[in-house]
Amino acid sequence: MGVLYDYFRASDEEAVAKLMAATDGGPLVRAGDSPIVDAVDAKGIDPTVTLGKVVSFALDVPWATDLIGDRLIWPDGVREDLEYEGPWVVALSERARDVLADIPDDRMPGLADRWSRIEELSHYDDMQPDVMLSLLREFVGLAGRARAHGDRIYCWICL
Repeated sequence: MGVLYDYFRASDEEAVAKLMAATDGGPLVRAGDSPIVDAVDAKGIDPTVTLGKVVSFALDVPWATDLIGDRLIWPDGVREDLEYEGPWVVALSERARDVLADIPDDRMPGLADRWSRIEELSHYDDMQPDVMLSLLREFVGLAGRARAHGDRIYCWICL
């Protein structure tokens, strides 16, 4: 099945904790249902590497592990529990949010094409440029709405 990733916006860590309590730890995007919050169902798109690569392309800089600036915020105590298998939530940096929000429409097709060819997506049959363009548009939209509302972007992760 793989790892599941739902990206969403929220005002702060307290709002995330309340959301996790209300959903019994997620998921936030459920098949056949409307999202519980403003969210993107990103299946195999992890924050650090796969999303980080499209951010590096947008910035025209080499990818680095700290580019997204994700940090674990939920649940408490997970850092010490090496056997914990999720779910958990990480916060993305405001810089990552803003880079995504600032991607202009005319750059999206080229970025999506380049993104679709990264090694991390090579084992997926359904990550063609048109699919990645649609997903990139969702990320850019989410980031723009988050910034407009003073929210951050978070990623819910579950094995």
